[in-house]
Amino acid sequence: MVPIITIDGPSGSGKGTIARLLADRFGLHCLDSGALYRLVGLAAERASVPLSSVDRLVELAAGMEVAFREGAVFLDQEDVTLAIRTEQAGNAASRVAAVPEVRAALLQWQRNYAREPGLVADGRDMGTVVFPTAGVKIYLTASPEERARRRYNQLKEKGLDASLARLVAEIRERDERDSSRSVAPLLPAPDAQLLESTSLSIAEVLERVVSNVQRVYPVLVKQGA
Repeated sequence: MVPIITIDGPSGSGKGTIARLLADRFGLHCLDSGALYRLVGLAAERASVPLSSVDRLVELAAGMEVAFREGAVFLDQEDVTLAIRTEQAGNAASRVAAVPEVRAALLQWQRNYAREPGLVADGRDMGTVVFPTAGVKIYLTASPEERARRRYNQLKEKGLDASLARLVAEIRERDERDSSRSVAPLLPAPDAQLLESTSLSIAEVLERVVSNVQRVYPVLVKQGA
């Protein structure tokens, strides 16, 4: 069993940033599971497949050629890192992720990503469904207003127009959809460490997670030294 660290939480909680920093800290692989559902949504859009067409979505999910390299995401050898980070892609991902057959099609792909020297996996059901025996499970969250503010600042930094009020409404709507779906709903694993990051900096969140990792996987301390 390789060391596995899961970081779950709602959209905008900072789990992706913390996962990447943690993976860099200890030299581990990093799985952005949310990107997989964004990729399915993007593939569906490009193939003109309605998000209500379950069979076609499953075909797309099973046939995607996906690669994560140096912080970039590739779909069928094309860098789509920016294309999957739009609000439209995020909403499509939330709808696609509610389809049980799509989740089943991606499950083994995600589990196969757990290999030496270890894995940091972020998403919404990493600790509850995909890696239920992970040694470290973190559930990272923040208030809807704080998450919207972070997203607003990201969009502004990219020169994109954004409405803070609309972002808050969209985040609340997505939280409701993700937490109420029948399959793999957004919720913390019973043995997850809950971490509320509204008033914490990225550095403070990272150090709290690192402390937990070092306690469970002391061998990783040497790798990250």
